[in-house]
Amino acid sequence: MTDSSLAPVRWDGEALVLLDQRQLPHEETYLRCTDHAEVVAAISTMVVRGAPAIGIAGAFGVVLAARAAGKVSEGRRADYLQAALRALREARPTAVNLAWAVDRMATCLASAGAELVAALTEEAERIFDEDLAANHRMGDLGAALLSPGARVMTHCNAGALATAGYGTALGVIRSAWREGRLAEVFATETRPWLQGARLTAWELQRDGIPVRLITDGSAAHVMRTRGVAWVIVGADRVAANGDVANKIGTYALAVAARYHGARLMVVAPASTVDLSTPSGEAIHIEERTPSEVLEVAGTRFAAPGVEALNPVFDVTPADLVDVLVTERGVLERPDAAGMAALMA
Repeated sequence: MTDSSLAPVRWDGEALVLLDQRQLPHEETYLRCTDHAEVVAAISTMVVRGAPAIGIAGAFGVVLAARAAGKVSEGRRADYLQAALRALREARPTAVNLAWAVDRMATCLASAGAELVAALTEEAERIFDEDLAANHRMGDLGAALLSPGARVMTHCNAGALATAGYGTALGVIRSAWREGRLAEVFATETRPWLQGARLTAWELQRDGIPVRLITDGSAAHVMRTRGVAWVIVGADRVAANGDVANKIGTYALAVAARYHGARLMVVAPASTVDLSTPSGEAIHIEERTPSEVLEVAGTRFAAPGVEALNPVFDVTPADLVDVLVTERGVLERPDAAGMAALMA
């Protein structure tokens, strides 16, 4: 089902197999989820992460719930399935792909006949295949915008590990490298989970793409001194007016990019666009445990009694986004009218 050596989400016919991204890059460990509760736990604890990947995981979680529902008494079956759908949908609140995928599976569930599990499995596999195709399409569209020899910056991980296997932001970078348009990538470390350091730099190194890791705080300096032409990021939700929710720190990069003359490219499949969310102000920003900020690898480095705030997403206003790339096309300077036309 994938054309990448990196397979963060895989269905083996009986279970959902997830690459445990908490252990990367030092260990490639896989977890088998055999019921939907294990999928919920894997999503909430960051075993699997990245908006498209958790949407795919949620879809296969519905398959597992339907398999288990067959063993529940007929009078309790509907309640069991509804509770499973709710738990999966709410496993992480900000990324819209999860709710989108679970709702799509719920529609399939409502219309499926006697071959319920088979129908749901086909739908989940279709979601996977559509995401992979969208990634390649976005990669080609975004790469065409880069001039040969471009130096780019990316934040967090929007690569094969965050998708069905090619990437959104890193899909553009992969396509640009293949086409000879890319000179170098600067990857921010992305505190506190260090997705840039642990995941993005590792992915690009595996593909032989020149990458240098930088601290989050050095991004503006690197933009000014190293000729960064584009900041290329993914998204967890794009609102109807073009506002973008993405990993914390994206907003700061967008502000710095505008000042230094670099352009901001947001790369996200249509499933990440949520026209029911009017603007970024309506997007729920997930906050995770303060220990992620106060500790490194389980060892506390902040002084006793010090408290921390740990929002894990921020919202970049649409007027800071130069280009939104989806599989449906490229939208320059997104706004409400452009978003509506793109998604029509």
